[in-house]
Amino acid sequence: MKGKTMNELKIGDKASFEKTITETDVYLFAGITGDLNPAHINQVEAEKTIFKGRIAHGMLGAGLISAVLGMYLPGPGTIYTGQELKFLAPVRIGDTIKAEAEVVEMIVEKNRLKLRTCCYNQEGKMVIDGFATVMPPK
Repeated sequence: MKGKTMNELKIGDKASFEKTITETDVYLFAGITGDLNPAHINQVEAEKTIFKGRIAHGMLGAGLISAVLGMYLPGPGTIYTGQELKFLAPVRIGDTIKAEAEVVEMIVEKNRLKLRTCCYNQEGKMVIDGFATVMPPK
């Protein structure tokens, strides 16, 4: 399985990946990363925050962008070299998050792509915004 090469891509190409965030996802992410912030794993404490309940880790949502880049655009063989992120709204357990990537710049001589990366919840609200830099497979 091989992703798209620079020659197979163009400005405006898009791909997406969608997933419903579960409680299990949040606990597994907490265990893998060691981020046991009560905002994610303790309902009583999380209710005292501005979010009034538990939220998923921001990087869990951002990880869905990695799925788009590594599996769909450009796809397998892609090397992720950079990411700029803005967390705009919380992702809650039960939210269905759609991660999207769009090619916005091609630096052919360096085999680099710049992609606009966004995540939206089931209501269409943007929860994460940013840009990724990747090296597509050769």
